[in-house]
Amino acid sequence: MLEMKTQKSPLLTIFLTVFIDLLGVGIVIPVIAPLLLDPTHNMLPIETSIHTRTILLGFLIASFPLAQFFGAPILGALSDRFGRKKLLAISMCGTLLGYILFAIAILNQNIYLLFASRLLDGFTGGNISIALSSISDVSDEKTKAKNFGMVGAAFGLGFILGPYIGGKLADPILVSWFNAATPFWFAAILTIVNLVFVIALFPETLKEKRHTPVSIFTGIKNINRAFQLKHLRSIFLVVFLITLGFNFFTQFFQVFLINKFHYKIGNIADVFAYIGIWIVLAQGGIQRPLSKKFSPLNIIQISAILLGITLPMLLLPTESIYIYYVLPFIAIFQGLTTPNLNSVVSSQAGKAEQGQILGINQSIQSLGMAFPPIIASYINLVNINLPIATASFCIILGWGVLIVFFRNKKEAQTFTN
Repeated sequence: MLEMKTQKSPLLTIFLTVFIDLLGVGIVIPVIAPLLLDPTHNMLPIETSIHTRTILLGFLIASFPLAQFFGAPILGALSDRFGRKKLLAISMCGTLLGYILFAIAILNQNIYLLFASRLLDGFTGGNISIALSSISDVSDEKTKAKNFGMVGAAFGLGFILGPYIGGKLADPILVSWFNAATPFWFAAILTIVNLVFVIALFPETLKEKRHTPVSIFTGIKNINRAFQLKHLRSIFLVVFLITLGFNFFTQFFQVFLINKFHYKIGNIADVFAYIGIWIVLAQGGIQRPLSKKFSPLNIIQISAILLGITLPMLLLPTESIYIYYVLPFIAIFQGLTTPNLNSVVSSQAGKAEQGQILGINQSIQSLGMAFPPIIASYINLVNINLPIATASFCIILGWGVLIVFFRNKKEAQTFTN
């Protein structure tokens, strides 16, 4: 099933590590928007307007990727220097503390601690970028897209179970002592299990260590560096625009569902679990046969434009049941775009630079994740359809850059000089 070349292949271990990590991330999804938008949670004074609540929600969602923008490239560079396993364990410790602080913030109705917990989790949350570096360490050109697809399948599985579990754990109707903090305690327990799992079973995949300069401004330097590299600037712009677009959709889709269809935590959980099923189908079932016949670049040239065209169809239904007919297409097209785009980026550099180039890629993605919730929180107040319309525009623009400007060629020497 997985591309394992030896008995000690780390791919299954990486898959399980990413799955448990994304399960914790998925648990958070249905809780965070109602937490601020619903006055009954008492996170904000009862008289706080819906406009203020929406804007604060945007900044709260943005705090994680903004902190990740500074933290992830540092962890990526350090993983090149000290190894993937050590930095993955450190990253998980930050995630664990972030979940605990978030739960405490909910119980104490402390909005400042809520922000602090997301900033901490974001800064230390380099789990996925380090896992992607490990995938690159053990993959060749033929297996890279398929193995990135495996990580995508773990992502999808986390999104099937995570939001569903999170929605149920926050529902006091099921169990009287359940509340909005319960999913975060459960996510903390999962992170402890994952940490033990990594320490005990995760093999070190880095064969050639590399001394990469590290500073708090690494993320900013990475952005500058990315667009100085002629063979990388166009693909990084594609990554930014597609990430920007898809996060206009994902990060404010909860708000869209709440405002238009009056969804509660349980309803939101069901929708994201449904999306996860189709992502798994795409990355676990469709990606494998496609990767045998088509290159990653060929696949994203089709999947990205279809994703951009499909997103506005979510704006048409007047009854929520009909969005379930549109979401499978969005999930499949996104599920094919992400692993193949990561594969194309990774293929532009040599083995020794994988941690650094994927760290730069993570910086680009974090920046693309940080802007949408803030912008969406304002344009949503003008029209609740604008975040999804903006998502479509950005993705189609990214596809246009890919078609017109990107030339798929590996120039590792250019990168290292």
